[in-house]
Amino acid sequence: MADHEVVKSKSWFWGWFSWSGSSSTMLRAAEKKILSCLKTAYRGWYVDIGPVVGTADKIWTISLNEESPRTPIVLLHGLGAGVALWCLNLDAFASQRPVYAIDLLGFGRSSRPVFSSEAKEAEEQLVRSIEEWRREMQLEKFVLLGHSMGGFLAASYTMQYPERVKHLILADPWGFPERPSEVVAKANVPLWVKAIAYVVQPLNPLWAVRVAGPFGQWLIEKTRPDIVKKFTPLLKDDTGIISQYIHQCNAQTPSGESAFRAMMQGFGWAKNPIVKRMDKLKSEIPITLLYGSRSWVDNTAGELIKQSRSSSYVNVQVISGAGHHVYADKSDIFNKHVLEACALTDSTQLLTNSNINLISKYSMEDDDDILLKIKNDTSEPQRVDDEQELNAQRPKSS
Repeated sequence: MADHEVVKSKSWFWGWFSWSGSSSTMLRAAEKKILSCLKTAYRGWYVDIGPVVGTADKIWTISLNEESPRTPIVLLHGLGAGVALWCLNLDAFASQRPVYAIDLLGFGRSSRPVFSSEAKEAEEQLVRSIEEWRREMQLEKFVLLGHSMGGFLAASYTMQYPERVKHLILADPWGFPERPSEVVAKANVPLWVKAIAYVVQPLNPLWAVRVAGPFGQWLIEKTRPDIVKKFTPLLKDDTGIISQYIHQCNAQTPSGESAFRAMMQGFGWAKNPIVKRMDKLKSEIPITLLYGSRSWVDNTAGELIKQSRSSSYVNVQVISGAGHHVYADKSDIFNKHVLEACALTDSTQLLTNSNINLISKYSMEDDDDILLKIKNDTSEPQRVDDEQELNAQRPKSS
């Protein structure tokens, strides 16, 4: 079991927030039930990363198709989520290559240490935890995919450890654009909304789930029924397990959530936006940005990145009809884009913007044919990397 911080009190007040229905055991059960719907076998275990933030931090990890010699893909979830919410993507990704998904430190089943309240330090702590996880896993290079807050951390990680990332894939990433001026941001906002926003500003973003106590799952189902419905294709009539999983992920000590609050400036923006430091990201690292057309995330940052990296591979795709949870809203299209990006990376020594034409050319092909056809169509020699030797040194379950 992961190390979780639990506030103990005899007070009925604190007893409500630490309601016995919220536990790591229930979180584990909900996750297991969701992942049992996968067609691909998976394994899960804790990776001990040592005293990165707390005294003995552990990262909950699941893996699929570890035996494949192709470049692994590593998945970083968004705020308030966990590994199980990738359930609509895992089978597709694992059909082509090794897949690793982690509960970020402070989230899900991973340890929940006390992060810094300073934005840059909290970000650095989270990035360092990812790197320590990578080191323990002995992964030399991989494709890194991050959603929302996970996209923010994926970009930050790639800036600091460019030698590890073969392709950076960002799914509706949070924290990229600069915050608009206060005059624009506050225009036409009712007074009562401003008052509520002022009152809850010192609180963590998902405080309402914990305030609801035993009614947290009901609150999620009533306020965000759209999230639950996204998973119907896989879970059929048992989508209630999604709201239970989200509730259990966020009903416990809000450790990572506090780190997010330290990094944010208003909910929608980061104190240290990525666009202001894109010059720190090496030009040879290819980037794929996947946005939802109906998302609240500002996708103009993607075009700004593309313009500022004119000689680099930057593929920006806006998926029609998808919202912020683009990986679940249009999972088939999302999976196709990700697999195409991975296949192109495997087949080409150095990606440039000219290679984007290959993605368009084969966008309607079957997944199994993509890699072969891209290899045959590229004039550059096939890359041979160290990933093929990774299977010889896989860590044991702990």
